Amino acid sequence: MNIRERTFLMVKPDGVQRALIGSIISRMEQKGLKLVAMKLMQITPDLAVRHYGEHKGKPFYEGLIEFITSSPVVAMIWEGDDVIEMVRTLIGATDPREAVPGSIRGDLAVFTGKNIVHGSDSLASAKREIGLFFGEEELCSYRLPHEESLYE
Repeated sequence: MNIRERTFLMVKPDGVQRALIGSIISRMEQKGLKLVAMKLMQITPDLAVRHYGEHKGKPFYEGLIEFITSSPVVAMIWEGDDVIEMVRTLIGATDPREAVPGSIRGDLAVFTGKNIVHGSDSLASAKREIGLFFGEEELCSYRLPHEESLYE
């Protein structure tokens, strides 16, 4: 089986609290992406610091750590050709005011600090984030019946 690119996607506490998990998963599935791992989890302060370490020292950092640990999140790994770019397009710009209608943030988010989802922004970020949230044994390998209709 050909393993395509993988990316990390997280429904943040505001998305979980607003019961948007199913809607977000549905958008990914409708695009033709394959879910290979998923879990509902509470992010610990230690994991939050490792995940958002690049933002340490920025004015919003402490609030970000407090927010991401405030309630459960849904961590997922999605697979497909050019999946990182596709997911970034589906989730929309970080600032919901700049996100295009039709994107998750364009349709569902109001404030940058509570923008529903996080998605990896590069292959390197995806690899690092997947490693933070999942062990290799948690990933599922399977074939979707419609894969041949999606890819050349």
